[in-house]
Amino acid sequence: MDVRAAVALEAGKPLEITTVQLDGPQAGELMVEIKATGICHTDEFTLSGADPEGLFPAVLGHEGAGVVVDVGPGVTSVKKGDHVIPLYTPECRTCPSCLSQKTNLCTAIRATQGQGLMPDGSSRFSLEGKPLFHYMGTSTFANYTVLPEIAVAKIREDAPFDKVCYIGCGVTTGIGAVINTAQVEPGAKAIVFGLGGIGLNVIQGLRLVGAEMIIGVDINPTKKEWGERFGMTHFVNPNEVEGDLVPYLVDMTKKGADQIGGADYTFDCTGNVTVMRQALEACHRGWGQSIIIGVAPAGAEIATRPFQLVTGRVWKGTAFGGARGRTDVPRIVDWYMDGRIEIDPMITHTMPLTEINKGFDLMHAGESIRSVVMY
Repeated sequence: MDVRAAVALEAGKPLEITTVQLDGPQAGELMVEIKATGICHTDEFTLSGADPEGLFPAVLGHEGAGVVVDVGPGVTSVKKGDHVIPLYTPECRTCPSCLSQKTNLCTAIRATQGQGLMPDGSSRFSLEGKPLFHYMGTSTFANYTVLPEIAVAKIREDAPFDKVCYIGCGVTTGIGAVINTAQVEPGAKAIVFGLGGIGLNVIQGLRLVGAEMIIGVDINPTKKEWGERFGMTHFVNPNEVEGDLVPYLVDMTKKGADQIGGADYTFDCTGNVTVMRQALEACHRGWGQSIIIGVAPAGAEIATRPFQLVTGRVWKGTAFGGARGRTDVPRIVDWYMDGRIEIDPMITHTMPLTEINKGFDLMHAGESIRSVVMY
């Protein structure tokens, strides 16, 4: 069938809005009519050419929400008419990783997903008879897409697509990093580096669990108001700090008898390896944890003095906030619908598919938290 899509023909070029062909779902697959999709920095990372696993030509997009319109043989967990969020991190519930309950990194379809293909090794998308690669197993920059059954989360039908699509990546990644990866406890002191869409969701995750001190760090002074809106208690602009940032932050966290200082938890949402080091070294001696969320450019490496780790600090990474998609995403949708978390203020711009490149321009200019394409 013919569908409308924003196609990444090559790295570094704007997306081309065109009609592509989409084959129907095969065994274990389903077709979803995408109603809304967010424009995420990860899409930009791949489109820029900095992603070492980036494949072209491809239909990008991984942060969507829509309705199941067709199912292939063997699909039992969802049916036509169900509302779903595509999952770039699937949950098969049977692979060793899923069964371990120690990670959300399901391996059931990892090999083919990384090759831009469906589990049977082929693509459902084509343009003028030539295959297009799928992206992150989701390809939500098309008004219809085909996904494996294990890569969709069924959600309640009263949730607005233009808001809950953001749960497909940004919201879950930020809040999940707090709840699942760091397991932050009430009363904790935390520092969040980078107050974009992910960082703001880390902040509201910290507020949700009852963190006492939430320091936001960003070189953009306009982010102070955004951070405070979601629960930040202190704001630091590194450009306004005299001397080294790390001792400045550590000094802020000193309280009462604790004159060592340092945050119980820090979160890097920048993808900058220098900031990652600062985040680790701003942790508390003996127990501080630093969570890496931001994706660094290809070939980048992190470094610190071994002393920082020997004295008890911990470096952790997280993907999709440690969330198990089919299990956790519906719960996060409920949190939004029940008013426990906010999404609406973060959707700063909406646009039709024909203006999707404008959404990337807004991102580059730092004028948007999240732009959403409405189909």
